[in-house]
Amino acid sequence: MAFNELFAGEIVTELLRQLNEITRKSCFCKSSAENLIRSVQELLPVIEELKCSGIDRPAFRQSQLNHFSETLRGGLELARTVLDSGRWNVYKNLQLVRKMEKLEKQVERFISGPMQAHFLADVQHMRIQTMERFNRLEERLDSMNAGPGTSGRQVIEVEEDSNLGIFGGIGLELGKNKVKKMLIQRDDLSVVGIWGIGGSGKTTLANEIRRDNQVRSYFNNRILFLTVSQSPDLEQLRANIWGFITGNEAMSTNHNFLPQGKSQFEWGSGPQTLVVLDDVWSLPVIEQLIFKVPTYKTLVVSRCRFPKRVVNEVYEVELLREDESMSLFCHSAFGQKSIPPTGNATLVKQIVNECKGLPLALKVIGASLQYQPEMYWINARKRLSRGEPICESHESKLLDRMAIGVECLKKKVKECFLDLGSFPEDKKIPLDVLVNMWVQIHNIDKEEAFAILMELSDKNLLTLVKDARAGEMFCSYYEICVTQHDVLRDLAIHLSNQGDVNDRKRLLMPRRDTELPREWEKNIDQPFNAQIVSVHTGEMREMDWFRMEFPKAEVLILNFSADEYFLPPFIDNMPKLRALIIINHGTTEATLLNFSVFTILANLQSLWLEKVTVPRLSNATVPLRNLQKLSMVLCKVSNSLDPSVLDLPQIFPRLSELVIDYCDDLIKLPLSICMVNSLQSMSITNCHRLRELPADLGMLKKLQILRLYACPELKMLPPDIGELVGLKYLDISQCVNLKCLPREIGKLTSLEKIDMRDCLQIMSLPTPAVLLNLKSLQRVICDEEAFDQWRVLEKAVPDLHVQVAEKWYSLDWLNG
Repeated sequence: MAFNELFAGEIVTELLRQLNEITRKSCFCKSSAENLIRSVQELLPVIEELKCSGIDRPAFRQSQLNHFSETLRGGLELARTVLDSGRWNVYKNLQLVRKMEKLEKQVERFISGPMQAHFLADVQHMRIQTMERFNRLEERLDSMNAGPGTSGRQVIEVEEDSNLGIFGGIGLELGKNKVKKMLIQRDDLSVVGIWGIGGSGKTTLANEIRRDNQVRSYFNNRILFLTVSQSPDLEQLRANIWGFITGNEAMSTNHNFLPQGKSQFEWGSGPQTLVVLDDVWSLPVIEQLIFKVPTYKTLVVSRCRFPKRVVNEVYEVELLREDESMSLFCHSAFGQKSIPPTGNATLVKQIVNECKGLPLALKVIGASLQYQPEMYWINARKRLSRGEPICESHESKLLDRMAIGVECLKKKVKECFLDLGSFPEDKKIPLDVLVNMWVQIHNIDKEEAFAILMELSDKNLLTLVKDARAGEMFCSYYEICVTQHDVLRDLAIHLSNQGDVNDRKRLLMPRRDTELPREWEKNIDQPFNAQIVSVHTGEMREMDWFRMEFPKAEVLILNFSADEYFLPPFIDNMPKLRALIIINHGTTEATLLNFSVFTILANLQSLWLEKVTVPRLSNATVPLRNLQKLSMVLCKVSNSLDPSVLDLPQIFPRLSELVIDYCDDLIKLPLSICMVNSLQSMSITNCHRLRELPADLGMLKKLQILRLYACPELKMLPPDIGELVGLKYLDISQCVNLKCLPREIGKLTSLEKIDMRDCLQIMSLPTPAVLLNLKSLQRVICDEEAFDQWRVLEKAVPDLHVQVAEKWYSLDWLNG
């Protein structure tokens, strides 16, 4: 009997009539009859919808419905038997009660599960049919409109993200093979991830994998592709997934029907199943969409990196190589894989280079330039170099889509992302610079700043270039750098440049230029309300600057490439300036002119100088009363640190952190540094000519961190180091000529960590009796030669852990 025939007849009506009779006449089965009446009445509206849908159902679905019709027919016979049963036949009535209860459960189970699934499947089928009709109608209308009066140009629309990325398999096979191995050859991986920047072709790769014949064969064509999005209907997604795993085409939205926890394993070893979850944005969402079934695997596609306990292994999508980028761009711009003979090859290469291998950018920008004259292309190149959209299509299809990942960030995290547009393209950003800037303007501490950095990294909005020690307690932020794809940087600039130039929170020069932007000069009659000001030029003389007022500026970033640089006079119109960053990207140290402008920086708290010759410091020229952090990297400092004229406590009375890194003319520190009583952290690193430390180093009673990393000419530590009663961290790693640790080191009762890797000349340590005084020591990093000597101490100091250092070398600094 067909399902519609069942409900077109009188079975349901007759069943309800018989059940009503039972409630009046049978005391044994009254409760079950009442429950069945409610269930059947609840069933009637859904039945009516199914009758009216007019859909031809597959055989297996029709079989399910026919089976249920037989259940109801059996229920009708059971109801008649109950009514015919004598009241005094107790044993028979008890048997009938059990049968009625069983029937009740069968009906309830069908209503809460398969029935609603059938209804949803019919709705989905009808929706698809409707969409197909609309598509056919749209095609007919398009063909009707494509008459003689239309333009002869072909319009190339950029596809959705599922088809973005790699054209014709270029660069795709390597990634596809890696993910296939994770899915097919690794039984220990139940959840695999595809991770990459927005627009890098993640969804394209996932679609290629699900279409792959080998993958389809392994999973017996049981592959479900779902788009999760930022605001998913989790219950519906869970229902769809569970229905797919268990063999149903769809599943109820009733959350209580879905198994929880260990009960998921009760399904045992069914057929191999793959579910692809595309566009996943958060950890709580993915945790709810993963079921623990032995033969079930999940492929997660996301811009965000998830922990290994959730996503077992991840493939990071690589950007396109130069030849691949050119092929994809030319396909979008010219309809072929190479530059046509009539094309301007130099101009095309310049524009392709601006895309930095990002598939979405190559497709969008290529399609936007199709059929455009050469002057339009030249203007596009200029706009791209300034981080500006070349047209409305570029803005909506690239920048706006990339912005989706930014708009969902918490407000403070989003602000930190936008700050990244303040730094030059294709340059590594010292993390120390970022952290200091965020601390100064966002009212956060260093720990929160580092957490924000990790969140941006996990969401693929920046790349963390770290050494082996990054993230450890007492690690140095200036040893870690941040990079960012140019399209993401352009996005940060694009979002920051909304509104009137005088009212922007960030006043930025997107690219290096020979002069300040004309837009700034046109608006100098009004104050600029920017909190961050970033300038990127070549050599600047006094006449190259014009007067500007910055009443709210807290951060000034000066990037330049020159041998000589005149500091901007408008610094004296920055009364709230708290952080000043001066970075020379030239080949030699630059001479700074107009250094006297520092005398008015009463609120300056952080100063970063890179690849400059630091002028002579004196109390008369630079009294930075509130400066807390001074960093000099790749600088010439011998003149500025002249002991005969330098009185550091007078110049920097509140200095708490001093960094001197890669300053190869530093031979010894000035004695007056020992009188800077506020100093808490001192890092003298990679100073290859440093020979000695001040004898009175122990006067720095507040010093907690002392880094002397990679100072090969340093041969001894002063005995007075034992007077550093507050010292918690000592780093003497790669001091290859350091002969020994002084006996006085045993006085450092607050010391928690020592890093002495690659100290090859230290053959013996102070006696165990001396080292036993290091009651606070928790971690020692050393070479194998010193390992056994420190291990003796482990038994006596309960929390001590001695670790042999891994060999690790980096030449990243050579790349700037």
